[in-house]
Parts: sequence; structure tokens; C-alpha cells
Amino acid sequence: MSGTVIRCEGLTKYYGKSRGIEDLTFEVRPGQVYGFLGPNGAGKTTTIRCLLSMLRPTGGKAYLFDQEVGADGQDLRRRIGYVAGDVALYEKQTGRWMLDYVSGLRGKSGSSATELCERLQFDPSRKVKELSKGNKQKLALVIALMHDPDLLILDEPTSGLDPLNQQVVFDIIEERTTAGATLFLSSHILSEVERVCERVAIIRAGAVVAEESVETLLTRALRTVEVTYTEPVTDSMLQGIPGAADVERKGEYGLTATIASDVDGALRAIMRWPIKDIQIEHASLEEIFLKYYGHIEGEVGQ
Repeated sequence: MSGTVIRCEGLTKYYGKSRGIEDLTFEVRPGQVYGFLGPNGAGKTTTIRCLLSMLRPTGGKAYLFDQEVGADGQDLRRRIGYVAGDVALYEKQTGRWMLDYVSGLRGKSGSSATELCERLQFDPSRKVKELSKGNKQKLALVIALMHDPDLLILDEPTSGLDPLNQQVVFDIIEERTTAGATLFLSSHILSEVERVCERVAIIRAGAVVAEESVETLLTRALRTVEVTYTEPVTDSMLQGIPGAADVERKGEYGLTATIASDVDGALRAIMRWPIKDIQIEHASLEEIFLKYYGHIEGEVGQ
């Protein structure tokens, strides 16, 4: 088995004078479920297009299965299932024609196509131009998954799908990764990434600003504490809580606070008075994301 499935070394792409991505360095190992996070314009799609030889990088290198990516990467692409963020299909053809056509290009039959169509409740006999956005997304997913690829590169894979179909997609993805496939999931829907990924890279303004396990990110995240006391909250109870911010009264008997550090010290201070109830919530990945992006302006990447 190869040492890495995806590896970028200083990968850079400029569109004229405009930055797409700059000096990206990261790697994805076999069997990993890897999230690639960023808002629209951060550089996610540019990165994927460079990985798939759809764009030629301005600098740096990209590798798939330890082979440098180039224009002659046909054999590499046969091992990949790709869903684009903006799905483009032959509008005048049927879904079945699309499935057969892509299988012919790959030189490999789509052995799972029928099963996937059934699970996603997709009718391949209809013409693409008659399909809703959600059904076009289903067709794109079947095309990407039907040949049982070693690497799934999914760019906003549940776009346009209702919650039930989103669940089916995640079930299928989990089955494929459990069987050994590697997943590279690009998304700005952070609840999806939190749900399925082991490790994430956060891209901002074309550069990776953080790379952590999901567990580590959540551990480092803010906590929101909501306390209800057995006696009215006084001014002194709102003060002297180490590592806490945004401490506020909530009604006569409650307070809320955001704990950024010294969790033990903050909780000891909060529990100096008799407590009727307490709730502690970790920040979601979306809140972590906003921490990185809340004051960023002028994003121009793809």
C-alpha cells in the first residue's frame, strides 16, 4: 500500500495576479477520512482541480498514490471517484447513457451502479435536462462511486439533497471507507465534516491555517456554560471566573459564560455557590470555523 494517497508540497496556483492557493502542504494517508474546510472562495476547488490535472499549478507539486500528478494521469484517475461542487452533465442524454459513457471512458464497468441508483431512489431512464438539482446530484454520486474507487474526492457531495438522501449518502460513504477507501471531503457544511471525518485541514485565503484531528479541534474549542443557582445571582458571582468571557445573567437565578481556557479553574469558581442545574456544550466545528474566518475579508480563491 502506498505511503500517501494525496500529498501536496508547496502547491500554488495564481490566476494572473489573483491568488488561488499558495504554498499548500499537507498529506492524506490510506484509509483516512480527511476534511478540507473553507468558505466559498478559500481555494478548495482550485486545490482539487490541481490534484485532478484540470489545472496546472503555478508552483509546487501534487502527488496521488505517490505518483506526481500530470496531464498523463489517466491510470490514476481510474482509481478516483470525483463529485464536483458544480455538477456538469450532458443535458440531452439520459442518466443511463451517462453511466455507460463514463464506464466506457474508464474502461471499467460500474458494477455498483444499479445498487446505488436503488439506494438513492434515482431513475436513470430520465433525461438529464428533466432532473431536479437533487437528482442531478444523485447521478453525479452514482458516477463517482459506481466503480468502487480507492479514493473519493467529494466537493460538497450532499448539495441539493434532502435529509433522508443525505443520510443514505453518508451511509454509503461510511461503508466504502470501512472497506478501505480514502475520503477527501471538501465542504463548508461543517456539521457534515464533524460527522464523518477523522482529520481536517482549514484553508483560509488560499493557505492551510490549521490541520488537526477533529477530536483535538473540539477539545481546544470554546465551551458554553449555562448555570442555574438555587439563589439569585449577585454581581460578585459574575466576577472572578478565570478563563471566562461574555459572562451574563440569565434571569434571576442563572448565568451564562464562554470558557476559552482554564476549564478546571472556571468550573471551580462557578461552583462556589449551590447549583440547581448546569449545562456545558462544546463549540461545534462551525463555531471553530467562525473563529478562524470571522474577520477575514477579500477572499478571492476558487
